[in-house]
Amino acid sequence: KENGMIGNIYSMGLALQALETSSEFYAPRKWDRAQAFSVVYNHDYKQPMAMAQVLPPLVGKSYLNAGRRGCAATNGMSPSRRLPLSPMPGTIGFSITNTLKNYFHYSTSVCVPHNSTLLQVMERARKEKPDIFCFKTVQESWGPYVTSIHGLAGNETERTYWQFLSCWSPLQEGVGTYKPKNWEHIQAIFSTY
Repeated sequence: KENGMIGNIYSMGLALQALETSSEFYAPRKWDRAQAFSVVYNHDYKQPMAMAQVLPPLVGKSYLNAGRRGCAATNGMSPSRRLPLSPMPGTIGFSITNTLKNYFHYSTSVCVPHNSTLLQVMERARKEKPDIFCFKTVQESWGPYVTSIHGLAGNETERTYWQFLSCWSPLQEGVGTYKPKNWEHIQAIFSTY
């Protein structure tokens, strides 16, 4: 993708490992290693699984040989420092839509503390309108996974799930780590895969 992204932010660790360890087996391309590493350095990883996959390439190793002796940190590279964030609360729009069966669409705006995750936005919406914005999650290795909203659960047999979008683009992070910006509108759409 553009700007050094390979897949999405959570596939970057594995992609960098593959490219770094197999460079002798593929022809040189217009791939900018520095851009890809910049994407990783500038992301604030929160999930242990993502960190475990991204750390080995940051020290020039694959996941399989990261524990071997001689592992030295790369020189001159450090994660970007974030500017202090405003403590002001934000207003986030949140809507749930099902067009697959028994159509429904509900929308709300909630006020949440600055830097809140999407999960916290959903919890606030549920607190304010529990009969509409009820949801369930399960804890997975990558963080909380939304299994149902408004009593409608995803189903592997029917290949359905809840997809989260902002400006009609799928989110690249999960509900436990994605932090909507003030006045952003998040859509949860019951979808098929």
